[in-house]
Formats: sequence, C-alpha cells, structure tokens
Amino acid sequence: MSQDLVNIEINGVTLTARKGAMVIEAADAAGIRIPRFCYHKKLSIAANCRMCLVEVEKAPKALPACATPVSEGMKVFTRSPKALAAQKGTMEFLLINHPLDCPICDQGGECELQDVAMGYGNDVSRYVEAKRVVPDPDLGPFIATEMTRCIHCTRCVRFGEEIAGLREMGATGRGENVRIGTYVEKTVASELSGNVIDLCPVGALTARPSRYTARPWELIQHAGIAPHDCVGSNIYLHTRNGRVMRVVPRDNESVNETWISDRDRFSYAGLDADDRLLRPQVRDGEQWQDLDWDQALTRTAEALKRYAPDDIGVLVSPTATLEELYLAQKLARGLGVANIDHRLRQNDFEDDAAAPLFPWLGCAIEDLERQDAVLLVGSDIRREQPLLAHRLRKAVLRGGVVMAVNPRDFGFHFPLAEQVVTDPYGMLKTLGGMLRAALDVEVKPAPSALIGVLADCESQPLHAEMVERLRAREHALILLGPSAFAHPQFTILRALASALAQMTGAAFGYLPEAGNSAGAWLAGAVPHRVPAGRAVERRGLDARAMLAQPRKAYLLIGVEPVFDCADPAQAIRALAQAECVIALTPFAGETLREQAHVLLPVAAFAETSGTFVNLEGRWQGFKGAGRAPGEARPGWKVLRVLGNLLDLPGFEHVSSEQVRDELKGQLSDDIRFDNAVVPKRDLHMPPAPSGLTRVATVPMYAGDMLQRRVPAFEAAAGAVYAAAYVNASEAERQGLAGCEQVFVRQGEATAELPLVIDPSVPDACVWIPAGLEQTRTLGANGATVELQKTV
Repeated sequence: MSQDLVNIEINGVTLTARKGAMVIEAADAAGIRIPRFCYHKKLSIAANCRMCLVEVEKAPKALPACATPVSEGMKVFTRSPKALAAQKGTMEFLLINHPLDCPICDQGGECELQDVAMGYGNDVSRYVEAKRVVPDPDLGPFIATEMTRCIHCTRCVRFGEEIAGLREMGATGRGENVRIGTYVEKTVASELSGNVIDLCPVGALTARPSRYTARPWELIQHAGIAPHDCVGSNIYLHTRNGRVMRVVPRDNESVNETWISDRDRFSYAGLDADDRLLRPQVRDGEQWQDLDWDQALTRTAEALKRYAPDDIGVLVSPTATLEELYLAQKLARGLGVANIDHRLRQNDFEDDAAAPLFPWLGCAIEDLERQDAVLLVGSDIRREQPLLAHRLRKAVLRGGVVMAVNPRDFGFHFPLAEQVVTDPYGMLKTLGGMLRAALDVEVKPAPSALIGVLADCESQPLHAEMVERLRAREHALILLGPSAFAHPQFTILRALASALAQMTGAAFGYLPEAGNSAGAWLAGAVPHRVPAGRAVERRGLDARAMLAQPRKAYLLIGVEPVFDCADPAQAIRALAQAECVIALTPFAGETLREQAHVLLPVAAFAETSGTFVNLEGRWQGFKGAGRAPGEARPGWKVLRVLGNLLDLPGFEHVSSEQVRDELKGQLSDDIRFDNAVVPKRDLHMPPAPSGLTRVATVPMYAGDMLQRRVPAFEAAAGAVYAAAYVNASEAERQGLAGCEQVFVRQGEATAELPLVIDPSVPDACVWIPAGLEQTRTLGANGATVELQKTV
C-alpha cells in the first residue's frame, strides 16, 4: 500500500483514502452521503454546524466528519443510532430559531436545510419560546438578505476571506445572538460576491435581481459559456417559458472551478432592456420603418452590392460567437472586402505582420496558480478577469510574487511585490529599463529592432530587482492586459515585453478583453490574416484605420461604435459621413439609431448556439437557452442568408456546428502558437508627452452592450462613474484645487465632467473612463487633454 493512502471502513464498506483527508471527503468520494451545512470542498474547515456528526469506533462521542482526519483501520458509522441521535439533535437546535416561511422563501425547493430536515427533523417542534429576529443588512444590488434565516454556517464569511480576498463579512455576538454582516454596514464590493448566494445553505442570502420571479421546479437548466471575458467560465442558464431567469456556475476545475464573476452571473438581466430590437427596421429620413425579413435582407444585399469592396468596412464585436466571426469574414472576403476587424479598442497596429497567429495566455488557466513570478503589464486583472485574479492570488498565497506596470493603481486583492504606476510613456520607459537590466545580466546585445528604443531608456535599481525576480523563479510569466492593447505605442510595448520574456526565460502571454477575442484570430476576423492564421494577399484596413479613413458603407456586427471603439469621437465622425450603415444587433440604443440606416435584430447571449475559444485555446460550444424576442434571429443564420442572397459560394450551412467544423477543418494538426514577437522594422521611442495624458480604461460593467443595460450594475459597488480623476498634487498644478466641474478638451472633442481627486492616478495623467455615455464624445487613450474650470 502506498504511504500516502490509508484503509478505512465506512458503514461496513472498505475504502482507500488519502492520508490526511477528512472523513467527509472519503465518504463523498465513495458516494456515501453525510449531512452538512458549514462544510464546502473549496473552503477551510469550520466544523461549527455539527450536522456531520458521525460515530467513530472507540471514540467516546460522535465526531464531526468534516474535521476528523482518516487513519489506518478507522471504522466510521454514519447511520448508527449514536450518529443519528447526534444528527437529529443538531437539526432540532438549528430549527429552534429558524422561521417557518418556506412558502415565501426564494430558496424553497433547493434549500439544503429543507432537504436535511426531511431526513433528520421532527414533525413537531418542542420549542415554544419566542424566536429571534435579525435585521437585514444592505449588501448591495446583487444580494437580498433575510438574516433571520441564517444558521451561522459562516460559508459566506470564509468565502470572502479565502476566495474573494476581501474580508467584507464577519460574525459578531455569541450564541444565538451571533449576527452575520459587513463592516460598518457597507455593501460588498467583491467581483465574485454573488457566489455567496450559491454557498448559503438556507434562504438568508438570495439573488436580488431574480427574487420572487420563479420557483426552482419551474426552471429548465441549460449548459452555457459566459461571454464577458476570455476565461470562458462554465455556467448554467435557468429558463422559464424561454426566458432566462437566472445564471449559476457550472463546475469545471480547469476553467472556473466552482465560481463565476458577478458580471457573468447577473448580465442576463440586460436581455430584457427597453431598447431590445424586435424586428428589422430601415431608416427613411428621420423615421424608422418596420420591414419583414425578406425585404430587410434583400435591401441589405442590394446595399452591399452597390459599393466597391474598398469602400466597405466590417467591424465585428469580439463577443460574437466563433461561427458569427467566421461567417462575417467569409461574407466580407467573398465580396472582395478586406477591411474587417474585431480589435475595436486597440490603438496601434503597426506590428500586425509580426503579431502571433493566436495571442493566448501562454499557459493553462490552472497553471496560473503555480506560477512563481508574474509581471502584469497594463492589466486590472481583478476586475477584467476576476477568476484569473483568483488564480494569481492562490499563487501569491503559496509563495509566488506578482508585479505590475500600470497606468493607474488599480488595486489588487493580493499583495504586489512591486508595482510601477506611471503614464503610458512611462510604461515604455519602465519596460525599456527592465530590458536593459536583463541585457546587462545576460551580457547580451540589444535586439537590433529595439536599439533605438533602448537608447532613451535607463535601468534603475527597481528595474533590476524586478528582472531578478523573474530570472530567479522556475515558473515566470509576463502578461499583457487590455490597457496594454489600448496603449498608443502598443507595438513598442509588446516588443519590449516579448524581448524581456526571452531574456529572463519567462513565458509570454496575453489577457484578451472580451469573450471571444482569442477565437476571432482563429476565425480570420482581422484584416491581415484569413482563418487559421494564414496571411492574406491583400491586407485590408484595421479597425482604427477604417474610422480614420471613413468608408462609404459599414457593416456592424454586435457593435456600438461610440462605446466599443478606441476613439469614440473618430467613430462618430466616420459613421456620420457614411452613406450606408448596416447593424446586426440585439439592441438599438439612441446612439446606434443616430448612426445606422438598417437595423437587423439578432439573438443575444443565451439565445443562440455557438462556440467561444477562451484565452488558453479551449473550444467550448453551447446551445441556445432562451428564446430570442420578437423576430430576432441567430446572427450566424442572418449572415448565411445574406451570403446566399449575394450569390456567394459556401453558405449552405444548416447548423452552427457545421460552421464550426468548417473552420476547424482549416486548422492544421501541427500548428503551433507562439506569442513571441520579432519586430519587422527598427523601432524608436516617441517624444515625451507635454501636458496631461488621458488614461481611458473601460469600467468593469461597461465592456459590452449587454453589460451596459443591466440596472443592477449601475448601482454596484464596483461601478465607475464618468468623471475626470486626478491626484491632489496634479489638481494643484493645474489650478483646479477645490473645483467640482471641469471642461475637458481632447483635440476637437469636448465634455463637461465632475472633477474627482483620486490618489490612484499618476502624475501628469487624468483618468477619464471610456465606454460611458458621458465620455462618448471624447477621443482615444493616451492622448493629450486639457482641463479647464467651468464658468
């Protein structure tokens, strides 16, 4: 027998268990059910509910199975008279103060207390005294509270401290006077807070957006994939009569374990937005006219035929399914259109020829928690990819180090070994200084393409220390995040990061922003590559160039340009000049109606089948769960019919699976993805900026059109409001101390915003969030802005 295993016996069944495992773990592995409330496989042992008491041979009294380690020859009895008496006694005590409100409790029908009480509770209570009543704290727009139902299992408390990384909830009082709440009545701010709803074994914590809307037995469960970041979290969508009523996590240890982010859990509420597009429409002057699908598609096909291929631009959302992305590029290239792109928030495309075929994480998601050293460049990973931040936090807890180079102090829920917070130009200088330090250690010449850049960079002691942390660790990783992609000199930034990874022996990877940002590269939704990464004969215009050099016609697929593009002001000008703008969209907001000429309603997330490819290259398919409202149709079907009307070959698909398989057939079995970048030309450091530089990150709940329509997100603790954020010293230098409103000028674009003093913003910078209604008239990240007092 292995030294790591022991032989035990549970209810007369001989089992082999891991040495040091708890009895409840061995029982679960063998399919032997032991009742429990406080125990959870992902949380520490609390042993405070006592519901899992079992009899152990030679033990004088019943022991908690969750806190009793197995030992060689141990004999355990879970259904003996002693065990049952202990379990039933515990259940009687738990029910003493529990209210009898199951008929109006949202947890009714899936309540662990209900289920266990059926097996271990009495039919009549002997308790005749007054029951306690506990006031309900306000935990925010996501979590509804009925704390009189709380049984003090402390799962929510342990989750906050051990998983979310924020000690937001705790217990005060003793005995039956214990109360679970937050510090000084604050709402919870974690990006993973909704998971306490699933953890709560009773109805004390329930989902506020779906409260009192459906009973569990009325719901149908569908497997799905979350669309809002490139993690690809596995979820279940619960529907009633074709309408999505709620979303819960689906276990997948390799991806999201048992958790999902609040963004993935509650974004379904946006499906019922007031501006949902229900039928095809065409603009006639200032009026919108309804059409049937035959008329709308015929007019769309005729419009596309009217323009020369170079006069058409195709912008595709990175949240579109793989099938929609593939058919969009196939339709465009069938018409001879080379101008297609999904990289809507990227500013610099000069190194496209050197870009990797498939920018990916650089390791498996599971391996993030095994990294010894990680350098984040332009990443607010806690809010942009909360579940990856959870993995990195586990790496830090086991002794790893995480460093960051960011345009703002984003705030992490784990300690950083080092962090450089600087303006976008300073980010280049920092990476350049680190590369010089690495070259000095390795005694190697600088890469020829970067000699001009490194000539303007100096190595500082901090740079050398950060490099040494990367070099000294066996598993090191450098990751570029969304703020790096949006950097005005992304070409230089990426080249420096790639060279630094090579010199330090670290792996190099990317943190793509949206649900299918990675898959879009494989689908060929870029102007310089066709599916599977093959080079094109004639390169088209990238997303930025399509707007800087306005086209006569645009095809928008799931895109709201003023919120989704890197330079909203530029997008407004370009679309205003266009003769024809065709939008395939689930929603038709005011801004899109101002720009579009034809609106075609397509199914949104949860209403269509398709595939997402996550940032580690994992293909995950899903079926439609909800029913698309009105006359909305799946996007891939609309593109297929358009291909038929345009007489293009290869549009005979009858299912999304056929589209997926067609793309898969173009991927070679021996294809290898390498994130390393070798510049094709010599690079030089840009001139240092003068004046204030705008930092324009996209807030956590403004990333795509579905999130922007969720009412609960607007009231969430993590919501960001439109304002000009500067630190106190910069406000003094700009003569804005004590000012409440400022006039912002960015080139020809202007806006009037509140002024907020924020110590997280570096000197010479102003943080003005992008993707918001109040900032949609401004320009791109990294540009110079002026702040003036309002009169």
